[in-house]
Amino acid sequence: MNRRWLVASPVTNEERSRFPELPPLLLQLLWNRGLTTQEAIDEFLNPDYAADLHDPFLFKDMERAVERLRSAIESKEEIVIHGDYDADGVCASVILWTTLRALGAKVDVFLPHRETDGYGLNERTVEHLAGEGAKIIVTCDCGISNVKEIAKGNGLGIDTIITDHHTIPSELPRAHAILHPLIPGETYPWKGLSGGGVAFKLAQALIRRLGKDLDSGFEKWLLDLVAISSVADMVPLQGETRTIVKYGLIVLNKTRRVGLKALIDLAAGVSSRNSNRQLDTFSIGFQIAPRINAAGRMSHANTAFKLLTTDDRDEAKRLAEELGENNTARQGETGRIVEEARAKILAAKHDQGPAIVVAGRGWPLGLVGLVAGKLADQFYRPTVVLADRDGEFTGSARSIPEFDIMAAFRTMPELLAKFGGHPQAAGMTIEASKLEKFKTRFRACADEALRGIELVPSITIDTETSIDEITWELYETLSKLEPFGMGNPEPKYLARGLRVESADPVGADGKHLRLRASGGKGPRKMIGFNCGEWCQRLVPGDRIDAVFTVGVNEWNGNRELELKLVDLKKSDA
Repeated sequence: MNRRWLVASPVTNEERSRFPELPPLLLQLLWNRGLTTQEAIDEFLNPDYAADLHDPFLFKDMERAVERLRSAIESKEEIVIHGDYDADGVCASVILWTTLRALGAKVDVFLPHRETDGYGLNERTVEHLAGEGAKIIVTCDCGISNVKEIAKGNGLGIDTIITDHHTIPSELPRAHAILHPLIPGETYPWKGLSGGGVAFKLAQALIRRLGKDLDSGFEKWLLDLVAISSVADMVPLQGETRTIVKYGLIVLNKTRRVGLKALIDLAAGVSSRNSNRQLDTFSIGFQIAPRINAAGRMSHANTAFKLLTTDDRDEAKRLAEELGENNTARQGETGRIVEEARAKILAAKHDQGPAIVVAGRGWPLGLVGLVAGKLADQFYRPTVVLADRDGEFTGSARSIPEFDIMAAFRTMPELLAKFGGHPQAAGMTIEASKLEKFKTRFRACADEALRGIELVPSITIDTETSIDEITWELYETLSKLEPFGMGNPEPKYLARGLRVESADPVGADGKHLRLRASGGKGPRKMIGFNCGEWCQRLVPGDRIDAVFTVGVNEWNGNRELELKLVDLKKSDA
């Protein structure tokens, strides 16, 4: 699929004169991220844990939540943490379970099964927990849409404390306390926390109020899990979240968690990256989080929870291997369903419409979100993938930047038995009798919102440069922008008129491209993952324009700068 190249406007000389101490390329990258004042630049380049993290008691319901939990701890009331089955929800649950347990609470954890329980609370679970003696339910990464279920709990004598960050519904539950940065009237200043981030703020408040006997570093040792949750759930790595993840990566690289160490060792063993390399957001997003997520997708999230809480090395190794096997199975099954769904779409010619809705029988609920994401990328359309479950369809939606899925869903609540999520990713349940009406309405919403927009993916490029300017000194300077992720993408550069010296296939089946190209001085190595088709289209002497990122390749003790191709085109000149 052709992609539009959008090159950021260059910083003016007048603007450069305001920051003479900053290298021009670094200033350009900061400017592209909306950092145009000295204060914003200083905070971004020099995160400070003590200064940047907000007081957790700025949440308007935090005092109420902490006092209720304090009372429960003192009176030995049963507290149940109700989490979610993804990496964000599991990490959030571990954060609060670890903290409450250390404070002497009588605490248990319930993680729903994706197929049989579904997302969030359900009345059957609330009744079961009440029957088991629960007096408090603390939700993690869920709860904000569970009006009926929390009302049920109220009637059974259960106080619910919600910690969540998902899209706000039209009606809020009557919970004992709601910790959610986006609810109307919320006074907490940073709005971009993950589910694990909100759970951490509750843990932080509990530690400050009740944790005088805990080790002084107890709070910071939770940050590895907050970093995993934030990267896995793709919240913007800006503001307070950026600081949390920056420090969380430090903790992750020396984590005390036996199970997490085992998982990291396993991931490093199958990774193409050097196992001695420092763990970063790439490590979380592509190695750690997929394995944690695989538990809830292929079996039960309890496996991931046990891994992150075990102190037994043998159990940790066994659980890490189980997650690895789940992840391998997940990859194969996802690929199969993508091809099946793609065939359905092409047969129905949906790829020419403004939005895609595709359904199939036997598609696991744990995989439909991944399938929707891959199809949305391939067709560049808002995509809904549904699993046919005998009388109702349950599934996931993934969108493109130009279309807000949740806004569309809010226009048709009568067609959706259940829905929730974010503007770019959501889940829903639809009665079979309403499916065709949903398809029509959803496509109409997309048609209206996307009318006149060319539906072609774009690449935002930070700046044009010469590959001869990419040096170790520049790389070390630009590393100050890390950690990279949502809201702070890895910088992309454009070099025009490069001369191709060689283009060779590498990897299994020649899927990847190894390119040598020169821009004036000597040739530089470039690697293009999944760009193998270019090997047949390039010959020495060709001129190309290349979009690339800069990283480090470490292998067998060698360390060199690596230019990673994002896209390339034949030069016009």
